[in-house]
Amino acid sequence: MRAKGDFVEAIVREVRDVTPTVREFLLAPAGGAAPWSPGSHVDVVVQADGRAATRSYSLVGRADRETYRIGVKLAPEGRGGSRYMWSLVPGARITHSLPKNLFELSYGASAYLLVAGGIGITPIVSMALALAGRDVPVRLVYAAREEAELAFHDELVAALGQRLATRIDARGERVDADAYIGSLPPDAEVYVCGPIGLLDAIRSAWTASGRPMTALRYETFGNTGHFAPEPFWVKLPRHGVEVTVPTDATLLDTLLAAGVDVLYDCRRGECGLCALDVMKVEGIIDHRDVFLSERERAEGHRICSCVSRAVRGGLVLGHRLGAVFGSLKLLGFVE
Repeated sequence: MRAKGDFVEAIVREVRDVTPTVREFLLAPAGGAAPWSPGSHVDVVVQADGRAATRSYSLVGRADRETYRIGVKLAPEGRGGSRYMWSLVPGARITHSLPKNLFELSYGASAYLLVAGGIGITPIVSMALALAGRDVPVRLVYAAREEAELAFHDELVAALGQRLATRIDARGERVDADAYIGSLPPDAEVYVCGPIGLLDAIRSAWTASGRPMTALRYETFGNTGHFAPEPFWVKLPRHGVEVTVPTDATLLDTLLAAGVDVLYDCRRGECGLCALDVMKVEGIIDHRDVFLSERERAEGHRICSCVSRAVRGGLVLGHRLGAVFGSLKLLGFVE
C-alpha cells in the first residue's frame, strides 16, 4: 500500500553520458516544471522485469521552469529500472511524479559538510550549488571508485573551487569521517548520501562526537549492503507463506507478489513503514536501511523489507507486528 502522488507525462529532451556508468536525462514535463528545492526527487515509471514499477531519482542542479535533470547509474545486475532508463533516447515519452523532498536542506546552520559517495552525488549537487553563493562555510567531500566516475565534477569545481575534496578508492584514498566532523563548529550540519558503508562511517563518527542527531541528514539509494546479494528463504508462519527472495528482487517485492499485504512507502530504507519483526535468523541479516538504530540492527529483531536482505540462510518473520511498530515509530508514538 503505497502513498500515491500526482504523475505527469514528460518528454526526454536530452541525454548525455557524464561518466562511463552515469547518464544524465533532461526531462521536459507537459505544462512546464514545478518548483522544487535542493534534495528533491521524482518517481519515474519504468519497465522492470517486464512490469511497470517506479524508481526514485534525485533532481540535479538548479531548478528552472521547463525541465528536470536526473542522473541514472547503470546497474546491469539490478532489477531492470536503470537498463530501461538507459534505453531511452531524446523524444521518448515517460511518466513521473511531481517533485517530492524527503532530504530537505536547511539554511540556518553556521557551517555545512556535504558528503557523497558514487551516484549519491545527485541530490548533493543541488545543495552544493545552493550553498556555494551564500555567506556560510561549506565543504563537499566526494568519494568515487575511480576518477572517471566523478559525475558532475566540473560543475562542482566551478561552484566550490577548493571547497571540493575528492577521495578516489583506486588511489587508496578514504573519507576520514572523524577528521572532517571534528573540524566542524558545534552547530554545523552534515548532509550525506551514498552507499551503506559510507553512511555507517559518518553516523558512527557523528555519534562519537556527541553532536545532536538532528543535525545529521542522510539519504541512501538502498541497493548497497555489506554483502553481495544472494537468494534467501523467508517463512511467515502466521500466513502459511514460504518464499525464496531471488538476487534481483527485494524482500518487499517478493512478499507482495506472494499476496502478503505489507505497508510501505519510500522503498529506500528511510521511513520504516515496511519494517517486519524477525522471529528467527539462520545466517546474517544484511541491514541496508538508515531507519533502524545501531542497537536495533545488532539485536536483529527487525528488518526493513524494502532494502535489507539475508545471506547464508533465511528468516522467519512475524509480519503484522513489525509493520504496525514501524508505522507507530514513524509517527512518533514509540521510540
